[in-house]
Amino acid sequence: MDADRSSPTALAELRRRATAAQDDVLRRLAELVNLESPSGDSELLGALRVVLADRLTELGALVDTVPGPAGDHLRATLGPAGTRGRHLAVVAHFDTVWPAGTLERRPFTITGPRAYGPGTVDMKGALVALELAVRLMSEMRIPFAQPVQAVLVCDEEISSPTGRDAVMAAAANAAAVLGLEPPHPSGDLKNGRRGVARVRLEVEGRESHAGLAAADGVSAIDELIDQLVRLRSGLAGQPDVSCNVGHITGGTRANVVAGQARAELGLRFATAAAQDSVLARLAAAAPIREGAQVRAAVLSSRPAWQPVPGSWIVAHVCALSARLGQQIGARPAGGAGDTNFTGASGVPTVDGLGPNGRGAHSAGEYVEIDSILRRAELLALLFSTPLPAVG
Repeated sequence: MDADRSSPTALAELRRRATAAQDDVLRRLAELVNLESPSGDSELLGALRVVLADRLTELGALVDTVPGPAGDHLRATLGPAGTRGRHLAVVAHFDTVWPAGTLERRPFTITGPRAYGPGTVDMKGALVALELAVRLMSEMRIPFAQPVQAVLVCDEEISSPTGRDAVMAAAANAAAVLGLEPPHPSGDLKNGRRGVARVRLEVEGRESHAGLAAADGVSAIDELIDQLVRLRSGLAGQPDVSCNVGHITGGTRANVVAGQARAELGLRFATAAAQDSVLARLAAAAPIREGAQVRAAVLSSRPAWQPVPGSWIVAHVCALSARLGQQIGARPAGGAGDTNFTGASGVPTVDGLGPNGRGAHSAGEYVEIDSILRRAELLALLFSTPLPAVG
C-alpha cells in the first residue's frame, strides 16, 4: 500500500470490509469443503480445481495448469508484469487426507466461532483467505506492489511427488515465498520445518516348515525386527532425529518360517546432516542373519528447512501484522510441507500464513472463522506493500 492506503483510516476500512465479508466467506468455505478432494482422485481434484480457477480468473488472475499424473496443479499470476525476480510466490494445496464419502459422516458445520469439517483448516480456509485478500484489494482499488505467483498443488498430502516441481518453478527467482499452511496454535508463523522421509525397509528370508525344517529357513520377520531394534538403538540419544514404525507386514502362516517382511518408517530430521546420515545408514543396512537380504527404499522425502536467523521476510510479515493489530512471532515446526523445498533451497520463506484452527488430519478438524478474515487482511497488506530493499 502507498502512504495513504496504509494509513490508520485505510487499514480500518480494510478491517471493516473483511469483517463485512464473513457471510460470503462461510458460503465459500462450505462450497470448497463440500467439494471433496482426496489426494490421488483426479476426478474430484479436477472438479475443485475448476472452481478455484474460475474464482481466481474472476478476480483478475492469469490462470493456467501444471499437468500431473494424479491431477493437475493450479498456477495463478496476479499483479504487475515485467518485474520477474521481485515477485512473491505463494504456496498452497487443495488436496486433503480425507477419502471420498467422509462428508457423509462428518458434514460441514458451524458452531459458534468455528467451522468444522474435513479440510477446513488444512487448508481450504486458507484458499478462502487468499481469494478474499485479492477481492478486498480489488474493491478498494489497491494495486499489487509486486507480482504474485500462487501455486496450488494437488498432491501435498502425499509429499508432492509432482507438485514439488510446480512449487520450485514458482519460487525460481522469487524475492520470497509465503506458505499458507496453518500457523502454530498460538498464531505464530513457521520459520523452519523438520525434514521428513518415508522409507520402506524390505527383508527377504527363506521359507521352510516351522516344525519339521526350521533350521533350513531364514525368518524375514525375525530379521526385520532385529533391523528395527538396531535402527532404534542407533538413533537413541539423537534429538534431531525421530522414527515412527507406521506399518509392518510379513509372512504367511504360523507354521511357515517367514520368507518376506517389510516395514514402512516415518523419519523426521531437524538438520540436513542428520537426514543424510540416517538415509545413508539405511541404504547401507547389512543383514544380521546369513541368508537374509535387506533393502531400503525411500518412498518420499522433504529436506530439512532450518531457520535463518534475522530472516527479513519473517520480520517483514511480523511488522505488517503488527500494523493490523496482530502480534505474531515465528518459530520452527515439527511437521513438513511444501515450504521445506523452498526454505531448504535458500529462498527466503515463511509459512503458517493460513488461518488458525486445530485438528488437521483428525476427526475434530476446525478453522476459526474470524482468523480467515484476519489472514485475508494480512495477505492483502503483504501483496500491496513494497518488499524491503534487502529482499
